[in-house]
Amino acid sequence: MKYPATLFSVLLLSACGTAPVHTSAPQSSYTAPLNDEAQMNNLAIYAMSLHDTPYQYGGASRNNGFDCSGFVQFVFQNSLGLNLPRTSAEMGRIGTPLDTTQLKPGDLVFFNTTRSANSHVGIFIGENRFVHSPKSGKAIMITSLNEKYWRARYNGARRITPNKQFAVNN
Repeated sequence: MKYPATLFSVLLLSACGTAPVHTSAPQSSYTAPLNDEAQMNNLAIYAMSLHDTPYQYGGASRNNGFDCSGFVQFVFQNSLGLNLPRTSAEMGRIGTPLDTTQLKPGDLVFFNTTRSANSHVGIFIGENRFVHSPKSGKAIMITSLNEKYWRARYNGARRITPNKQFAVNN
């Protein structure tokens, strides 16, 4: 089932407790630079917009499908222009470690799904939910961190701050 991107925008905005602001003032053609929070909210919306893309082991493209880390790498590159490492284990060594109380949209959440730390990764979207490419036969999906399976395998979270270290053109 396909959902319009606007539905995901509404879901994310409601998850983040943010509502669109409408004004009757004329809009300027100038667009202010996004702040980190806005960039990460946009990243989360972009990740959710890929919901119909199937899982593919080793996959890293919209056309062929994604594995978990290929999905995260693709989202960060295409929404923020950042090159993250290819594997979830490597991603688990970058950024700033977080407690679950610190999670914000765009943060990476890690799981031990193969008896190996950080063997699965997803993108936190708010309201204790994350978007990820789960396994063969499934597509990108939104899942609750409260689900028994994921809660038992949770390894931690990290925040990737846009900077030169991960810039595509450095």
